Amino acid sequence: MRKNFGAKPMCYPMPVFIIGTYGADGTPNAMNAAWGGISEEAEISICISEEHKTTANILARKAFTVSMATVGQIAACDYVGIVSGNTNPDKFAEAGFHATKSEFVDAPLIDELPMAVECKLISYDPETCRLVGEIVNVSADESVLDAEGKVDVTKLQPITYDPMNHHYLVLGEKVGQAFCDGLALK
Repeated sequence: MRKNFGAKPMCYPMPVFIIGTYGADGTPNAMNAAWGGISEEAEISICISEEHKTTANILARKAFTVSMATVGQIAACDYVGIVSGNTNPDKFAEAGFHATKSEFVDAPLIDELPMAVECKLISYDPETCRLVGEIVNVSADESVLDAEGKVDVTKLQPITYDPMNHHYLVLGEKVGQAFCDGLALK
């Protein structure tokens, strides 16, 4: 028997995205966001409200980065979701983050988070809070690559958000082969 929870923003797994931007004075900023994902071949969509400093920064600079939160940076990633950039402009540094300017967009890469999607603003709808970015580059530190130069999820150790229990969970165990295992049912 199933239990009904009603209409709630629950989906598993939910990403833990850390959105990086620059403020008007060039100060790096970051926020934690879980409501998002790939929405087209070269697009990412994220739901963030108009009140965030990050939203204002994106609208002004027309660019942002989306880093994957990792096990080793849980406290810092959680911190930038708890503290507002509107009231604390130094939260990026207080989280222990360091920035390197992206070569592709006017936004910071977070040195401590080894994988990022670098985006140009396509659109933002304040009514629905839907931010859409064009993916212009994906970068990953060599420390999270396998011998073939691909991202190794066991090295990256990305975390997901459990919206019902407010937990962070780590990804990494391989349980099957995509586009292959289902062939056994043909």
